[in-house]
Amino acid sequence: MSKPAQLTAKAVQDWLVEKIAYRLQVEPSAVDVTTLFDDFELDSTEALILAGELESWIGVELPTTALWYHPTIADLATFIAEELAADVPAR
Repeated sequence: MSKPAQLTAKAVQDWLVEKIAYRLQVEPSAVDVTTLFDDFELDSTEALILAGELESWIGVELPTTALWYHPTIADLATFIAEELAADVPAR
């Protein structure tokens, strides 16, 4: 999935759902965006790989506490979209 020109919470959420579904070997529709990341039972290596892929996709390094303070796909996607929007200069 390529990065859209402007990242929305929905775009980030869809990206995360796709990646987590792939890792869990389930359909994306089976991934609940309100489920805690811990409940997806990804091991630490999978979680680090996912975080690295996400950072590469969005082009920004996430704070190390991002998953702690934003523990679901929906929460993290909203946080990322808001942070990126805040960094875009007004036109």
